[in-house]
Parts: sequence; structure tokens; C-alpha cells
Amino acid sequence: MANENQPVLILGAGINGAAVARELLLNGVSAYVVDTADIASGATSHSSRLIHGGLRYLEHGEFGLVREALAERSRLLQLAPHFVKPLRLYIPTRSRFRGLLRAVGQILGLALKTPPRPVPRGAWLVRMGLWFYDTYARDPQLPQAASHQLNAPNVPQVDTARYRWLSSFYDAQIEYPERFVLAMLEDARQLAMRQSVDFRLWTYHEARLAGEVVDVFPHEPLATGRATTSRPQTTFSFRPSVIVNATGAWVDHTLKRLAMNSKRLIGGTKGSHILTNHEGLLRQMRGQGIYAEAADGRPVFVMPFGSGALIGTTDLPFDGFPDRADASREEIDYLLDATNQLFPGLNLTREDIHLHQCGVRPLPFAGSGPTASITRRHWLEKNTSGSIPVFSVIGGKLTTCRSLAETTASTVLEYLGKQPTADSRNRPIPGGESYPTDDQQFMDEFSRMANEIHVSMDQVRRIWSLIGTRTLSVLSELSPESGKSPNRSPTEFGATFPRPFLRWVIRNEWVSTLSDLVERRLMLIYDQTLNRRSLHELAQLMVDERLIHSGDVDNQVQVCIDRLSQRYGKRIAD
Repeated sequence: MANENQPVLILGAGINGAAVARELLLNGVSAYVVDTADIASGATSHSSRLIHGGLRYLEHGEFGLVREALAERSRLLQLAPHFVKPLRLYIPTRSRFRGLLRAVGQILGLALKTPPRPVPRGAWLVRMGLWFYDTYARDPQLPQAASHQLNAPNVPQVDTARYRWLSSFYDAQIEYPERFVLAMLEDARQLAMRQSVDFRLWTYHEARLAGEVVDVFPHEPLATGRATTSRPQTTFSFRPSVIVNATGAWVDHTLKRLAMNSKRLIGGTKGSHILTNHEGLLRQMRGQGIYAEAADGRPVFVMPFGSGALIGTTDLPFDGFPDRADASREEIDYLLDATNQLFPGLNLTREDIHLHQCGVRPLPFAGSGPTASITRRHWLEKNTSGSIPVFSVIGGKLTTCRSLAETTASTVLEYLGKQPTADSRNRPIPGGESYPTDDQQFMDEFSRMANEIHVSMDQVRRIWSLIGTRTLSVLSELSPESGKSPNRSPTEFGATFPRPFLRWVIRNEWVSTLSDLVERRLMLIYDQTLNRRSLHELAQLMVDERLIHSGDVDNQVQVCIDRLSQRYGKRIAD
């Protein structure tokens, strides 16, 4: 048995790694988190951004997973209201009864002959699934499923020549899962101080196991010209009690790096998304989300996202290194075709795409078979081939990160000979405490903050979207930095963020590179007005905080622009 005073090493600073660290610290166990890249830079930041029960999992008989996910959806709506919002999704159907018998046979586990072509789901099958969904959820926070006329007001204007019926149901959306992860890590930091235990986080670092000692040292890509930083790069050694491998699609790669003998555990699939601000699409969506079938029977989501629409996703087997997964031309065309089939006369093209994203789902290895049938359940795989036991997280998704963390913490505590003393079932995510319950409360809160801190209402809204109810305390803390007007300096970001807030983010949110700041802290990757001057100003602030060398600003701005172009297809104006 390990010494319970030794820290638990968590590999991976994504949604699951952060949740596990928080849960362990809540139980008084020290946790060290190491990631070879940035916080939430893997599947977390390239997901469909849905908090959902998994409606289509019902067809595969995964009722337990649906119940768990719906319970967690309900919790997150209460505990993280600044991040997780209700989302109404409409399902258009072309027939009345198609697919009903086959779906029932699939649920009962009957061996059925695969049809030569995908069988579209009919209206009755959809309504039956939605009834089960609402019955499992029993969530008073969300309205029940409903049926609609295609020409009813306020419903999406789908192609009436193609579709005959329209149903709707509620799930939830998390616009910025990256910020959700940061909030959990902030909670972990606060818990460590209150519990008098140790919490440390190293990004852009690698952990190597030598006997019972782990060496943490800078990961090579950060030491190259691709992503340089002047932040002190740590080399540190310690003896962990347990290692939790929460590296997602990298689980097998991580075990290999730790010299652990293991069968193949992950059979990840690639999922791509596109973001567009096409006016015709937004007009026909009418502010609503659509959940439809593509020509191959796969579900496609078209969802409101900020001022635009997020469209996804694909589901293709992927055996390469997850870092190298990119949205292919074929995947982008697939999503464009699926969207154009939904709406009459839309003609959405590549020129209308603001950016694209691609990530690898950490699904369990299943050998052959359709990707849609691979289970979305999660579990821990124990490996004792080394001197320190490694528990690898298999599967997992945004919705169930908290329940996965609770299960993982319980397993680790059992190994340490301890019993759980607390859980996060009713613990708000920082920024979700005392959250306003209606629009007028929002406006009153925004106005009060703007008046007290002397910033614009728009600035308060932008900051609120990142840190929720922490906004007033953070801005109050910063106001002395620039007298009574954090926004009085004329800057490129003057209309977006007060400069003191930008400095606060750089100092407090584990920022190492300019890309960290743009993609996963300020969420400026989705801002259509982002330009070279803005990036230059942000880089200069990082110089002030000694994260970038003064002579390297132009180079780092270009590195960021090249990454946004190559990885996301996002164009940055001069």
C-alpha cells in the first residue's frame, strides 16, 4: 500500500483530469497534474460542446449511460449555470414509421440483417425515444419534448419538400468547456489551500517514470521556436502514490511512455466541426438548434454558437497520433452537404466557414464494426506492470466528467486505504454561486458592476461569460491598478476587455503561450474582429509579465497566426 501522504499524479489537464484532481483534493488528497500541452487543449476544446444524455445511445440499449448522463446534465445546469445553458433541439423527419421495428430489435439485442442503405428514423421512433428520454430525465428545469407544425412560428425553417414532421426536445450546451476546466482547476487550487494539501499543475511538461520516482521536465515542443515562453520551466522529481492516466486519446501513448505493458485500450474516432456566420443559415435557424440525420444516417447538429452556428460532427476511425488529426476536405464537404439538405436554397460553401475544428474521441478499442456502435461508457483500467499502479480513464465525455471523477477518486482512495469523506454532487463550479435567475436580475447585476468598476456594460458581459459571478470580485480587486477606470487606456482591446483583466488572466490562469491566451483563456479564437494588432498587444502584455522575450513578439504573433490558419482555417487580418 502506498503512503497516503504521497500525491496522486494525474496525467492530462483536460476535462477529466481537472475533475479528478478537484475530487481528490475535496477528499484531502494531494494531486499533481501534468500535461504535455495546454489545459483543455485536446478533445475538450474540440467537442460538440453539448451537455446531453445521449438520445441515440437508447438505440444501442445503453440505458444506464443515458440515466447517468441525464442526472449529470441536471446537476451541471444547477452547479455551472454560467457555462451550461438549456438548448432546444428540433428533429425533422421524412417518414412516419421508418426504422421503428429495427430500433426495437436493436434495443432487444436481436441479430438483424444490415440494410443496404441507412434507414431514416421516422417520426414515431423519434417520439418514442424522446418519451423515454424525458422519463429518464425527470428534470423540472427543462420543458418536455413536443411536436410542431413545419410552418409554425419560431421553429427552424427546414426544407418542407424534404421533411414532413418536426419534434423538439431539450438538452444543454456548454459554449466554453475550456473555461469550465479552468474553473474546476481554480476550485482545486482553493480546495488545496483550505484542506492544507498540495496541488500543482505543470503544462507543457512531461512525466517520466524511473522506478518509483517520477521526473517532470519541459516537453520538447515548448523548447522549440514553435511555442517559446520565458516562464521558468521546471524539472521536478517526486514519488506519487498512484498515477491516473487521464490523457484521453493519448492513453495508449502515455502507457508506452511510462514503459507499462498493456493491451490496446483506445480506438479513438475523429470528429470535426465547422463554424459559420452565414446570414441565411442563421435566419432559417431562428435561434434554435437542429438535430438531424445526414445521408449516411449519422446525426448532425446545427446549433447556435455566439453570433454564428456550430455544425458537427463526423465520426471516423483514427489510428494516428491525436495531435495530427485535422478536419479533412471530405469531412468539411460532408458537413456542408448535410446542412444544405436541411434548409431550402441555403447554398452554404467553404467560403462561408469562419473556422473548423477536429479532435479525437477517447473511445475504447473495439476492433471492427461501425463507429456509432462503440460504447460511450467510461471506466478505469488498472495496470500494475510497473512499480506504481496506473489507473487509465477509458472513455468519458463532457457531460459525465463529474461522475467519472467521483468514481475515480473512490477507486484511488480505496487503494490508499481511505474512505471518501466528500463529493462534488452539490458543489457549485466557481462563478456559478448566487447566480441570477432571470433576465432583469442579469441586467441589474451588469449595470451595478459597470457603475462600480467604471467599465462598459459590454466589457462586463464579456468577462461574465468567462468567469460568471466572480466578475465583480475580480474587477474590484483590479480597479486600483488604473485608478477608477480600468478601460481608460486607448487599446485595441479597449472595447472588449479592460487591460487589468487581461493581466489578471495572464497571472492567474496558467498561461504560457500567446495561443493559450487566444484559444483557451479569452476565447478570442471565435472573435471575427481578431487581427494582428490585437495579437501584438496581447503579446506585449505577456512581455510585461515576463512570459515572452521583448525581441520575440513579432515571431510569437506570427506563430499564433500560422497555428490559427493551419489548425483551424481561421484567417487573421492585418
